Amino acid sequence: MNNYKLLPALVSILQTLNLTESSKQLGVTQSAMSKTLHQLREDFHDKIIVREANQFILTKKGEKLKEKLPILMQQLDNLYAPELMEPSLCERKFILASSDYVAQAILPSIFSNIEIDAPNVSIEYKLWHKDSLNKFAEQDVDLVATIADSIPDNLYGKRMAEDQLAVVFRSTHPKTNSDMTINDYIEGRHILISGGGDKDSSVDHALSMMSLNRHISATVPFFQAAIELLLKTDTMLTIPLHIAADFTQNYDLQIRRLPIDIKEQQYYLLWHAKHHQDPEHRWFRDICFPLIKNHLERTIEHGMKLIHTHK
Repeated sequence: MNNYKLLPALVSILQTLNLTESSKQLGVTQSAMSKTLHQLREDFHDKIIVREANQFILTKKGEKLKEKLPILMQQLDNLYAPELMEPSLCERKFILASSDYVAQAILPSIFSNIEIDAPNVSIEYKLWHKDSLNKFAEQDVDLVATIADSIPDNLYGKRMAEDQLAVVFRSTHPKTNSDMTINDYIEGRHILISGGGDKDSSVDHALSMMSLNRHISATVPFFQAAIELLLKTDTMLTIPLHIAADFTQNYDLQIRRLPIDIKEQQYYLLWHAKHHQDPEHRWFRDICFPLIKNHLERTIEHGMKLIHTHK
């Protein structure tokens, strides 16, 4: 194949499996996109995508191209990138993904650090669902701060901290003056946070193993919404200890140990292998990592003190 200009169109077709959508993405007519696909099929000696019922699916060759091509394209782009990062000249948009809590509690510090040295750099923040980890290559993100069991093979990353889940409720809650028992927990009324991934699905899994279940009174997408509900009702919320500790600094809330034995959650900062050698990307992650890690360590330590001082 000698027409490398067709490769961006191929990447789009592999991702969308839809010529109309790809033609919109690249700003060309559908007729031009059809001709491009025809040329690509000739060049690769393969159909690449084939119709099955009312949709397109990838051939084996198409699947291989979808896996390898974006990384190769990024490596080619990196050849044009400067060897050294000059923050004042950088005009890149970095995409950071995590929970709405990180957007509220840590993103402002990240952005203020960037603004000083690199005023032309911009950030787009996306909510991250931990289930998206297996499809990282397809996600348009530079960095992800997330809970994970380990670092997947196609990713690079650094472990930041480990944290346990804790139970939070308002200070006028009936359980304010006592420890939290398993009976208290399953008889209580719970708020669940759905946005950016189910923060405590491991809780329901552990309860089901004991043939128990809890009553979910309300489900909301964001941490802040959950806290506002918590302050006005006799409900409880199960969230990571560091987040609970952070909220107790601004709201009249109580923290208790989770009365179920669940392994601690591991927090990682992750990025795709295609970005690893990129000097601009390295600069961005070198700003984000210590800020997120320090916040985690500081709030976890505060949370441990709060749990240990409760009798």
